[in-house]
Amino acid sequence: MKFDYTKYIRTYLLSLKPYRSARDEYKGGKSPMVFLDANENPFETPVNRYPDPMQRVLKKEIASWKGLDVNQIYLSNGSDEFISQVIMGCCEPGIDNIMIVPPTFGMYEVSAKMFGVGIQKVPLTSNFQLDVPAILKAADTTTKIIFIPTPNNPTANRFDLHSIEQLIQGFPSLVLVDEAYVEFSTNPSVISWLSKYPNLMVCQTFSKAQGMAGARLGMAFAHPDFISFFNRIKAPYNLNSMTINAALKRLKEQDKVNEQVRLLLAERERLEKAFASIPIILKCFPSDANFLLVRVDDSTRRYQELLEKGIVVRNPSNNVNCENTLRISVGLPEENDRLIEALSSLS
Repeated sequence: MKFDYTKYIRTYLLSLKPYRSARDEYKGGKSPMVFLDANENPFETPVNRYPDPMQRVLKKEIASWKGLDVNQIYLSNGSDEFISQVIMGCCEPGIDNIMIVPPTFGMYEVSAKMFGVGIQKVPLTSNFQLDVPAILKAADTTTKIIFIPTPNNPTANRFDLHSIEQLIQGFPSLVLVDEAYVEFSTNPSVISWLSKYPNLMVCQTFSKAQGMAGARLGMAFAHPDFISFFNRIKAPYNLNSMTINAALKRLKEQDKVNEQVRLLLAERERLEKAFASIPIILKCFPSDANFLLVRVDDSTRRYQELLEKGIVVRNPSNNVNCENTLRISVGLPEENDRLIEALSSLS
């Protein structure tokens, strides 16, 4: 079936001719090469040359890792950059809107507002699951993207895969599934669905399980036509050489990453058991991520008391159905010991 990606894209941007950097125009040749094309400082350091603007070596490794073609991969300065790119690239300011399912990751709304794009909100059900009928009923011709983070932030739970597939099949436009915490989840990634659903986009990140939050590297997977379009509208050098090299190194350390994930999952289970006997914690919600959402008696008070004990958590109580909650990341065993002791001492 022929797929026309252009109906999802802002008309004005379809004719955009991208800026061609000097290093992008160079396609390789005999070695050693003398580079006099980019006005770089010629004195050799690890970073005196511009990086590959298309990150070809890294994409090749990620393609092998994820079982995808290179032309299905877009790399960004954190997933936040791609979130902004897809909104800017697909939504007409002042006309179109995105859809979010609160409580949800805050950057979707922030990015939409930055670009003058409207926001439709269809809250999750009382048990933090997707309300598929309500979502499909609310979507209209100006709804260009729905953002589905699974496992969800701040609630930590995964969404039902059948519900996600129903949305992809019935939603009139793009469905972006944000899998920032997928390594911690019992749900498999939905990137295997890309061949069935060209209106599906999937985000993953190096910031969580991969332990590279400071390097800022996000991955987006989509139909090759979308990837080609986003490569045309991105900044020429959106990833620096240090990030690219750090990611290449990390990809060789997946045994270590998997061991860290196993430890964090064991620690998450230990925290869940400990929280069950702490009086100020009224409920610990099910988690498929590397954090827990707990309902306490007074989130503002307990947040401040933990701060005074040198422990920083997140207070997401202003989110829909998240009154008096705290979001707590799973730390190292000794950090979790300190957390349990601090919470147990509060009365």
